[in-house]
Amino acid sequence: MRAWRVTDPGPIRSGPMSFDEVAEPVPGDGEIVVRVRTCGVCRTDLHVAEGDLPVRRPHLVPGHEVVGEVAAAGPGAERFSPGTRIGIPWLRSTCGTCRFCARGDENLCVDPTFTGWTHDGGYAEALVAPEAWAYEVPDTIDDLHLAPLLCAGIIGYRALKRAEVPEGGRLGIWGFGGSAHITAQVAMSRGVEVHVVTRGEPGRRLATELGATWVGEAGEAPPVPLDSAILFAPAGELVPPALEALDRGGTLAIAGIHLSDIPALDHQRHLFGERQVRSVTANTRADGRELLELAADIDLHLDVHPYPFEEADRALIDLAEDRFAGAAVLTVAD
Repeated sequence: MRAWRVTDPGPIRSGPMSFDEVAEPVPGDGEIVVRVRTCGVCRTDLHVAEGDLPVRRPHLVPGHEVVGEVAAAGPGAERFSPGTRIGIPWLRSTCGTCRFCARGDENLCVDPTFTGWTHDGGYAEALVAPEAWAYEVPDTIDDLHLAPLLCAGIIGYRALKRAEVPEGGRLGIWGFGGSAHITAQVAMSRGVEVHVVTRGEPGRRLATELGATWVGEAGEAPPVPLDSAILFAPAGELVPPALEALDRGGTLAIAGIHLSDIPALDHQRHLFGERQVRSVTANTRADGRELLELAADIDLHLDVHPYPFEEADRALIDLAEDRFAGAAVLTVAD
């Protein structure tokens, strides 16, 4: 089968990936083989390809927003019938026994695995995944629009929960791409006033079209104090201005797995008044189920940019260079 592999991590324009023929995957205990139909292109894939995240598997196949069909099952895998359409997310498995798993915080597991980082992902015609971590998916959402929900949507949803924006409150969003444009709509469906700061003109245009209350360029500050904020851009220098925009008691949630260094914070300007900063680490399966149920119930506009499977490298270049807002999706199967 065909797959994209990260052979030499580095700047995306240096060609860190190769398009190769690789062996068909074989399922182990509790695993299924999934024929990939679509796979979303996430900024985390870019971090993997460029080496921002440490190499966890040589010649890794990236990709973790996978929509596909069950093709085969290993021993003990009985949850899905062959041909069932399912979703495969970023969090591939957890140990199930550590103190965090035991108390229900499986996203904080001390020994997790990840699709497209520790194990081969969806930039391929097929992959293997533990069936316990696959999602049942809504029939009402097609393959192209479903793929971004499986990470961009889920992580953004968890970030929204971590930000604790009150119903009808004011939410600031820094960076407006695949995850942010989904999260903003979920927030607005709850009556939240959304303020967006983003450097790219496509993102500003999309935020305006989706109904954001205020949209500003990089370096601008929202015109009103915010109850909560989410930082989607992987830029640590945006933490101080995001905190400064918060009202007393406000919370900033940092959504990404990778962030550049944060400058020194001034206690009075950035933290005093019980402002707080929270990170977001993966997600629980409950987060994913909740988001997929929401997506089936509310009228989400998913701004999707399809790319042929053979042009995954171009999709990542375009993502790195902010050539689109919304989410890119690889069309792997017809």
